[in-house]
Amino acid sequence: MRNKLFSLCFVIILVFSLSLTGCGSNNNNNNAATATDEPAATTAPESTDAAATTEPSAASGSDISGKIIFLTNRTDMIGKEYEEYVKRFNEKYPNIKVEFEASQTDYNQQAKVRMASGELPDVMFVPNIPNSDLPKYFAPLDDLGLTDQITFKDFKSHEGQLYGITTGNSTTGIVYNKKAFADAGITEIPKTWDEFLAACEKLKAKGVVPLASNFKDKWPINDWVYSLPRVIAGNPDFPNEKLNSDTPFTMDNGYGKSLSLLRELNEKGYLEKDINSTNWEQSKKDIASGKFAMYYLGNWVINQVIGAGTTSDNVGFFPLPYDNSGTLTAPLSPDFFYAVAKSSKNVDAAKAFVKWMIEDSGYEDFAGFISPLKGKESNLTQLKEFQATGVVLQEGTVDDAKVTEITNKAQLDLPAMAQEFVLAKDPQTVFDKWNKAWAKAKKDLGY
Repeated sequence: MRNKLFSLCFVIILVFSLSLTGCGSNNNNNNAATATDEPAATTAPESTDAAATTEPSAASGSDISGKIIFLTNRTDMIGKEYEEYVKRFNEKYPNIKVEFEASQTDYNQQAKVRMASGELPDVMFVPNIPNSDLPKYFAPLDDLGLTDQITFKDFKSHEGQLYGITTGNSTTGIVYNKKAFADAGITEIPKTWDEFLAACEKLKAKGVVPLASNFKDKWPINDWVYSLPRVIAGNPDFPNEKLNSDTPFTMDNGYGKSLSLLRELNEKGYLEKDINSTNWEQSKKDIASGKFAMYYLGNWVINQVIGAGTTSDNVGFFPLPYDNSGTLTAPLSPDFFYAVAKSSKNVDAAKAFVKWMIEDSGYEDFAGFISPLKGKESNLTQLKEFQATGVVLQEGTVDDAKVTEITNKAQLDLPAMAQEFVLAKDPQTVFDKWNKAWAKAKKDLGY
């Protein structure tokens, strides 16, 4: 989708704080997570609970009652914003009790463990599983009346039924501290990779860490392997094209070029001094204070930086200039998708909560997302700054189920591969290892 960043159809990467604050995509990044090909389990048993066969209707108000549990990655909101949400939610649904369960560090993995045990919370985010598995675990959401109003409605659908609704959408770019830039003598936003490196050098000379990677936590580098490769390749379906190759990871394609950029930043000393000792929560404070200058993350992190100790007018957002062409392109991706467990004893109540979160909570503005509802404008000034650069947005495509299956079989963890690539003496050996695993899994599955 070109140059209609914040027009009718866009919602947006991920995450969040602590666990997958963001992105998180992927995966995942965003994630979240965002449209990714991260490994996922597909062997969890199907629930046989009687409630699993019940097709609830989208009832409302005092007609619905029950207790529901929401497994959330936004641990920072528990006891704070979520408490205020529940108060407003209960004005409309007085007989529904909502409790929040904090996720662990890796939301995707925790969700898969819960699926394998058959003990799902009532409301959760869809982990990275093939869409064909969605009906095993989740209730369809078509009866909420939102299907024609939401973006990325096909991403978590199967055989014409909707099972997941995105919490919001992200584009990915450089979130930066404007004062740090000014103090380093950076007067214009970089529009080429060489200009970006020059800005990093000025920041480094001032004693500022140019870019916080949060390398150790792994998920903050999701965008380097999930969204940037397809943007560099100029192909929204680039991640799915791995299906056509036994050697999908090469130095001269989107994966190699993207990871080489991250490797170069590390080699030049533009990331944290010890990238194996990073701390996500502290990094937000360091960006806010100007000790660190930049993130390469989704727009969801903007409000988190502001909340960590600075003012909105001190935080900017621009597209990463990944080459010297002067043309700016950035990904557009959905973040985590709300889902209702098929085995929930209070499916109606869970559905009511999801619908309220989408329509009435205002979460997308708090999280720095573009709304999942078509035509609902963002209130973030930083998104307007991003759009003013003339950036072209590339919308992601739905994961190919076969690619997901091969990824799982090969136990391919793309962010972990990125970590290996950046630190390896010879990065080609990292690609060789994972190409071999990919080819074997592909062959074993008959693809």
